[in-house]
Amino acid sequence: MDSPDVESRIVDVFEMHLADIDSVDVAQLLALSIAVQWPHRAEDWQFMRSMGRGVVALDEIGRALGSAMWFPYSDGFSAVGMVITSPRLQALGTGQWLMKRVMAECGGRTLRLNATRAAYRLYRSLDFKREQTLFQCQGEVNSRLAASVAKDAIRTLTEADLPALINLDASAYGLRRSELMTALFAQSRSFGLFRAGRLEAFAICRRFGRGHVVGPVVASNDSDAIAVVEPHVTAHAGQFLRLDTHRTNGEFRDFLARAGLALFDAVTTMSLWSDMKGAYLRCKQSPMSYGVVSQAFG
Repeated sequence: MDSPDVESRIVDVFEMHLADIDSVDVAQLLALSIAVQWPHRAEDWQFMRSMGRGVVALDEIGRALGSAMWFPYSDGFSAVGMVITSPRLQALGTGQWLMKRVMAECGGRTLRLNATRAAYRLYRSLDFKREQTLFQCQGEVNSRLAASVAKDAIRTLTEADLPALINLDASAYGLRRSELMTALFAQSRSFGLFRAGRLEAFAICRRFGRGHVVGPVVASNDSDAIAVVEPHVTAHAGQFLRLDTHRTNGEFRDFLARAGLALFDAVTTMSLWSDMKGAYLRCKQSPMSYGVVSQAFG
């Protein structure tokens, strides 16, 4: 097996080498994600590069044939995403080579990722353990649904609400993601549910892929989650909308289905625990995550 320090290797009939993801043109990354039918736009790649770090595998003429990114939310934890290898190289060890580099660069952090069916065996071979299923729900919004709480409890969030949003996200995710939440907030529309002047739930919606994506969504129960997602559903009637959730069933999933966000795919959330396991302890009680930022960011 390759050492994570190996900078180049022979793959198939040509030599490949690793390079920093910021050193390549975004058009090369876009071509890579298109090759595996992922929906990311050039703008989505640019945003991820601004939030994290990564490596690409380049062939002898500079084509990007593989990628992997990590997002170090703390000294003890990183989310891993955008692990892509071109179809030609998927059975030739390129993914493992990239992941070995990620694991080395993360320096003993606990790692968490969302594994596609094609990549699941790769992560199991690297000792990642299954946590739960993440359901990709998407489609053209076909209805306008009423929320289950008073409308006057819901309002658009402003910059003054950002500290409360960051705190609520940290309670649900288990770590503070201040930089990511601030950057998302700046390019999104967000709705929050308030009780006695306190932010109790929120949902963020932004441009992504084929249309818009809702996430993160944080709430203490299905009714509150529906209440903050419903304004985004209403605003995008007749348009493509996506939401990725760990919720397996219940009122929230029923609401998504009625709104036209059918189950499209499912991936497996997996973790590799280091000796710093205590650095990432997800809250099992309220508030809870009802929608992730994305499969890469978690």
